[in-house]
Amino acid sequence: MRPVIGITTYVEPATWGVWHDLPTALVPQDYVAAVTAAGGRALLIPPDDVDADVLDLLDGLLLSGGADLEPELYGAEPGPLTVTRPERDAAEMLLARGALARDLPVLGVCRGMQLLVVAAGGSLHQHLPDVLGHEAHRPEPAVYGRQEITFVPGSRISALMGADREVRCYHHQGVADAGSLAVGGRAGDGLVEAVEDPAKRFVLGVQWHPEVVRDKRIFGALVAAAGTSGTNG
Repeated sequence: MRPVIGITTYVEPATWGVWHDLPTALVPQDYVAAVTAAGGRALLIPPDDVDADVLDLLDGLLLSGGADLEPELYGAEPGPLTVTRPERDAAEMLLARGALARDLPVLGVCRGMQLLVVAAGGSLHQHLPDVLGHEAHRPEPAVYGRQEITFVPGSRISALMGADREVRCYHHQGVADAGSLAVGGRAGDGLVEAVEDPAKRFVLGVQWHPEVVRDKRIFGALVAAAGTSGTNG
């Protein structure tokens, strides 16, 4: 049986056919395709903050991208450009902490990496242009930025990426303090672009979007770790 990878979903107004602006649990197909191409079985998880029992069905967890995290989670007041989804925050924090407690393999992408950081006691910059003085991490609406990453020698992400340093990113927030997580890579401007927990079987967060290019190194590592978890046999 293929390892089952749970993917957290957005709840956003969506339009299709005769339906317009209907609140919908969804996720870009790129995430599903990347998990499938890496040999996993994708299971979409809508926000649900009642409990984390769905983790009993999973071999691995993928925390997807999306809206900003509620700054209250890391002890800050929301800035004017911070756009949050509190219901999603509550549900995904429950899943993330439950998965970490179980040592379930976890991959966080963009927002998902930031959620891992906050779960580990870290904090975020709420608007990078105010900190970095440029918009290269989100150059235009719906246009991915390209960053050259310097990876920390000996880190998991360095071993996965090898000599390939260019990534595609789209975010206006970023990591200020990685908490208890280890930093695995930084952009040229010093911004944290990858985090991991060497004490866990597989906990990796990347600020960029590897699903867009179906990166089998990153998704393959998640699926491989999930295949040894034993949750589903």
